Order: sequence, then C-alpha cells, then structure tokens
Amino acid sequence: MTPLIEIDDIRAAQRRIAGVAVRTGLYWVDPDRLRATNIGELPFQLWIKAESEQPIGSFKLRGAYNRIAQLSAEELGRGVITYSSGNHAQGVAYAARAMGAKAVIVMPDNAPVVKIAATKALGAEVVLVGPASSERRAKAEELAAAHGYTIVPPYDDPAIIAGQATCGLEILEQLGIVAGPASTGGGVLILSPVSGGGLLSGIATAVKLAALDLGIQVWGAEPELAADAKESFDTKTLVEWPAAKTTRTISDGLRTQSLGVLNFAHILRYVDGIVTVSEDEIVAAMRVMLAATGLIAEPSGAVTMAAALFHHGELPQRDRMVAVLSGGNIEPEMRQKLDVAVASAQG
Repeated sequence: MTPLIEIDDIRAAQRRIAGVAVRTGLYWVDPDRLRATNIGELPFQLWIKAESEQPIGSFKLRGAYNRIAQLSAEELGRGVITYSSGNHAQGVAYAARAMGAKAVIVMPDNAPVVKIAATKALGAEVVLVGPASSERRAKAEELAAAHGYTIVPPYDDPAIIAGQATCGLEILEQLGIVAGPASTGGGVLILSPVSGGGLLSGIATAVKLAALDLGIQVWGAEPELAADAKESFDTKTLVEWPAAKTTRTISDGLRTQSLGVLNFAHILRYVDGIVTVSEDEIVAAMRVMLAATGLIAEPSGAVTMAAALFHHGELPQRDRMVAVLSGGNIEPEMRQKLDVAVASAQG
C-alpha cells in the first residue's frame, strides 16, 4: 500500500495552494441566534469552517490543485480527467484551467444541474454516465487509456489527501492551537463530512500530526442512507454499498459507495469515530445554519451541523466543536425553499 502522508506533505501542499485556494473563515455561532431557531442550549461553543467560500464553492479545490500542480509539462499537455458528482469536478476544472491543461470530467447523469453547468463554465468537457460511482470511475479509466489523460482521483490519492488536509491546519491556526508547553488544544472536537474520505482523512491526519498529543478529537459525519463509511470504521473492514442505497440521500456529494483504500488507512489511524444523521436532520441543519449564521450549505455540507445539533450526545464532551461546512453549491430550487422556510420561521 502507498505510505500514509506525513506533516511535511501537508505543509508543502499548504504552500503550493496558497494564492489559489482561499484561507476560509472560521465563524463562531452566536448562541442567541441559535436559540432563535428553536435549538436548545448547546453544551459547547460551536464554530463553522466555511469551505463554501472557496472559488468553486467547496473544499475540493485544495486537493485538486495540489495534485495537478505537481504534474509535468508533458502530463499537463495531454490533459487530465476525473470522475465526480460535482464538487471535485469543479475543483479539477478550475485547477486545470489555472495550469493551462484540458480537463475531462465524468459525471453521473443525476448530478445537480447547477454543478454540471458550473463545471462546463470552467471550460471542462463533461461526459455523463449512470448514477453509480463505479460507473464513472470505469468510464474515466477507459478514456484515460484511450487518450493519455492523467487521472486526478477524487479522494484516493496522497496528493489529494494532503491538499484537503490543509483545511485541518487552518482550523488549528484559527483556533490558536499550538503544540508545546503552552498548548491550547484541549476540549476541541472537529466534525468533517465523509464519503470517499478525502476531507476526513486529511483533516484528521493534519490535526493529529500537527497537534500531537493535545487530545483533539476528529469525527466523521455522513447520512444514514449512505453509511458505508461508518460500517467500514466500526467493523474495521472496507465495505461497499450499492448505488441503489447511497443514491437515496439528498446529499449528492456523499453518495460514493465506498471509502478509498488509502483514505480508509488514514481514517483507521487518525479518526476517532463516525456518526450518522437523518435526511430530516440534514434539512433542518441547512435551515438553522442559514438563520443563525447567514451561511448557505448544500446538503452534503450540512451533515456536520446536523451531527453537532442533534447527535452531540453521542460524541465526547468538548468545550468547542467545529463543524466543517464542506460546500455551498446548492440547487436554485432547494435554495428557494430554504429561504422560504427561514423567512417563515422568523415570522
């Protein structure tokens, strides 16, 4: 197996993506505004890491650019290809355009229209296949073999993991957490969405390596309807769920059927647990986040907020909890319904 990434890989990625990926905001959630949404008192301070502020609206730019920026001139000349339901598609398209390379993206035909349109707008060629993540991977590999494209995996790749891990370093820096005699890392729990495992494996690795023995917990959050990651973590065996099951969730970015092999190895080493949330909780979390913070979360980005609001009793008690909002690329119709719901609740 490919060796696990190290802290030097993550710091190198942080330097490499600087000026392309944004250092996104970490926002404290005002308890008074939270109470106004009919959420009871939380036994911790809640913070939101807003990866929706990235140029493509999600964290995926971190890993995609870190991977593509390391390609040779010859590889860039042949072009890149990936397979994605939407956010990684935009990350690769954006990074390829920045590096002057052609990008081909294999996407499922049930991907949100807004994500397909955004990917095309970035200059990428889009190829549509069926809904299974295995289908789009197979098509990407077929096209890569035929045309010489370099595959940029969505999660199962050390450069992708290192790029996503930079989000974890930023959280530590923004909370003022440093290792050493005057450490301030106690009492913190970080929640990351999980599907293929790129973001969760990256954040957990960065936090555990950079903060050493400060006791920071890192947990994954995913929909109950696509809980292959939790089953894999609990059984310590990598499992795959059929597309017919994972596509039931509204969280289109979390429908991957299995964790990546390298991601799973990092998760087993560095992650403390995985919690699942219901579809109703995801929708409620989207509404609460908008009302309490003004931040817009797509369903996949709201699973951490749902875990913090409705499942904190299942998590270790901590003074501070950080929910990573992984993306805000929401369909216009869903956004309209969200706005109406928030306006109605506010009277």
